[in-house]
Amino acid sequence: MTTMEFKIEGMSCGHCVMAVKKELSKLSLESAEVEIGSAKVTFDESAVDSVKIEEAISEAGYKVIK
Repeated sequence: MTTMEFKIEGMSCGHCVMAVKKELSKLSLESAEVEIGSAKVTFDESAVDSVKIEEAISEAGYKVIK
C-alpha cells in the first residue's frame, strides 16, 4: 500500500470536501481522508495510480498543487 497527500487548490467549504470524496469514492482506494485543501489517500499501486487520483480531483473541479 502507498499513502500520498495531495494539496488541493480552490477548496473552501464542506461541499468542496464532499465533491472530492465523491469522485475519489469511484476509485479502488484503501482509504481517503479529505479536508479543505488536502486529501490523504492510501491505495494499492497495482489497482490505481497517483495520476488517476489527480484526475478524480480534477473531475470534482479542483486543481492538485505540485
